Amino acid sequence: MNPARRRAIFRRLAEANPNPTTELEFSTPFELLVAVMLSAHTTDKSVNAATRKLFPVANTPEAILALGVDGVRPYLKSVGLYNAKSKNLIEMCRILIERHGGQVPADRGSLEALPGVGRKTANVILNMVHGESTIAVDTHIFRVANRTGLAPGKTPRAVEEQLLATTPPEYRRNAHHWLLLHGRYVCTARTPACPRCIIRDLCEYPHKTPPQRLEKSDAPVARRGTGGVRTRTGTRSKRAVPTE
Repeated sequence: MNPARRRAIFRRLAEANPNPTTELEFSTPFELLVAVMLSAHTTDKSVNAATRKLFPVANTPEAILALGVDGVRPYLKSVGLYNAKSKNLIEMCRILIERHGGQVPADRGSLEALPGVGRKTANVILNMVHGESTIAVDTHIFRVANRTGLAPGKTPRAVEEQLLATTPPEYRRNAHHWLLLHGRYVCTARTPACPRCIIRDLCEYPHKTPPQRLEKSDAPVARRGTGGVRTRTGTRSKRAVPTE
């Protein structure tokens, strides 16, 4: 994809949604860290259902650590792999207290050393908490980057590096949110909503969905605050590793 087309894609996404943000609910950097860690291989809706119960009871490393694994587990039952994530959360809180004074670290090495925290989660925290122009590549971004031709790559890391190298600087800070929302609500894995896509004429995907293929049950409906659309039905895969 040439630079002019790439810039035009981000310009349109920015015009449609000037202030994109995560759909995870949080009020502090620590709450965001917990929410993103819990979101591995599950939906933001499931995470929000869990944290709406957990955070009013315990929203600091000290308070969650005091609950222990058995105490925190009931709050996380709406989240996939909640047993493993309960253990990771307690251990993460212990390390934050012992090594970081209960604060969310500002460097990648310390973040990725936390249980349940991988490169993607670290990128989200570095971007949203510490203002770095990182790009966290999840399954939605990986799909959009490859399908559109924006940043082809065989692995999430390859896509991340390609996006960092080619995304215009003025769009880099919010690129993660724009691409994630576009993949979640428009460029979906099953029957992408190409007829309603604002970048369809710039996209290099050769098998665009024709209007007649958008069945009524899968027809996109407007969703406020995302600058995109969502489908009424969908599927997601289950994986065994809760670290992202």
